[in-house]
Amino acid sequence: MNKLVYWEIPSTDVQAAAEFFAALFGWEMTPSTDDYMMFKVEGGMGGGIQHVDEVPGHGVMTYVEVDDIPATLERVEQLGGTTLKPKTDIGQDYGFWASFIAPGGCRSVALYETP
Repeated sequence: MNKLVYWEIPSTDVQAAAEFFAALFGWEMTPSTDDYMMFKVEGGMGGGIQHVDEVPGHGVMTYVEVDDIPATLERVEQLGGTTLKPKTDIGQDYGFWASFIAPGGCRSVALYETP
């Protein structure tokens, strides 16, 4: 069976996106090149932030589990991001989700909270 081992976040501003996600989720950032930043996620799968001239739509939507969506969205706003969708019930007791835009235009990372 194949497993997911890496994921990338497209951004028009790699440094701003790296600072945002490091502050928001505590991810450890390591510069690879001027146009690429790698990150580690404690206990989870790491990935990279890749420079793009234009952010390509949603791409792959990745959900990051958090304890408190409203508090996390407040932090998103404090760090320069923009809330797109506030805490929303998924239904059927699956939990909640929310979405935001990070600095540099990334829309492919969303939040998930267990019921």
